[in-house]
Amino acid sequence: MILLIGALTIGLILSLLALGVLISFRIFAFPDITTEGSITLGAAVAAILLVKGVDPLLATLAAALAGMAAGAATGILHTRFKINGLLSGILVMTALYSINLHVMGKSNVPLVNANTFVTQAESMTQALFGNAAAFSFLGAPVSVRDLSVLLFAFLAVAATGVILYFFFRTDLGTAMRATGDNSQMIRALGVSDSAMITLGLAVSNGLVAVAGALLAQYQGFVDVQMGIGMLVWGLASVIIGEALVGVRQLGYAITGAVMGSVLFRLLVAIALRWGLNPNDLKLITAGFVFLALIVPGFISKTRQNKAAAHA
Repeated sequence: MILLIGALTIGLILSLLALGVLISFRIFAFPDITTEGSITLGAAVAAILLVKGVDPLLATLAAALAGMAAGAATGILHTRFKINGLLSGILVMTALYSINLHVMGKSNVPLVNANTFVTQAESMTQALFGNAAAFSFLGAPVSVRDLSVLLFAFLAVAATGVILYFFFRTDLGTAMRATGDNSQMIRALGVSDSAMITLGLAVSNGLVAVAGALLAQYQGFVDVQMGIGMLVWGLASVIIGEALVGVRQLGYAITGAVMGSVLFRLLVAIALRWGLNPNDLKLITAGFVFLALIVPGFISKTRQNKAAAHA
C-alpha cells in the first residue's frame, strides 16, 4: 500500500510536468528541452527559500516565476534571435545547470528540518481528524503523512487543471492555441505570434518548475541532476494520456496528461516491485515511452486492416 500511495503521489506531482510538456509540445509543437533544466531550477529556488524559513506557498510561487523566466528566455532566443527551437532549449538547459549550482551553492540540498507543504498538509490533517497515527485506505493502514500529501497533490493538480482549462478558453488562451495551429493566420489577425510563443513557453516551464518544487518538498531534498530524463517522462505521460482519452479536445487533453502521468508512475513502480534493478530506471522509462509511441499506431493500423477486410 505504501508503494501504491507513493506512486500515486509522485504521479500526481509530475502531472504538472506533463501539463507543461502538453503546452509546449502539443499546443505549440515546440521541442522544448528547457524542461530538464527548469524542473531543477524550480526545485532549487524553492529549496533555498524553504531552508531560509520562507513560507512553502511563497517559495513555490518563486519557483514558478523562475521557471517562467527560463521558458521566456528560450522563447526570446527562438523568436528574436531566430535560433532553432531545439537549439534554443538546449542552450538554456545547459546554462541552467550552472545557474542551478549557483542557486543551491552545492550539488545537493536536504530539506529534513524545513517547513514544507508536506509538514503543513500533515498538520492540517491532524487538526481536522485528531492525532491519529494512521488511517484506513482501501482496507489497509496508511500513515497520516502519506494520505495527507496524496490529498494535497490531488487538490493542487485538480485546481491547476481547471485553471488551465479556463485560461485556454479566454481570448489570450485562444490566441495562444491558434498560434500553435496556424501562426500565419494569427499574424494576419494582428497578433504577435512571437509574443504568444514566448508566453506559452513561460507558462509551460512555470508549471514544470512548480512540479520540481513540489517534488523536492515531497522527497525532502534537491539534487542538481534530478531533471535528467524528466522530458521523456512528460512526453510519455502526454502520449499515454492521448491513448487513454482518444481525443485531443482541450479538457480531455488536460485530463489525459494527468492520467498518463499517474499510470506511467504506477507502471514504473510495478516494474521496480518485480525486482528490476533501480539502476535500470531510465532504461525502463525509455522502454515504456517506446511502447507508448508504437502501440497506439499499431492498434490503429490493425483496426484499419480489419475494417478494410470486412468492407
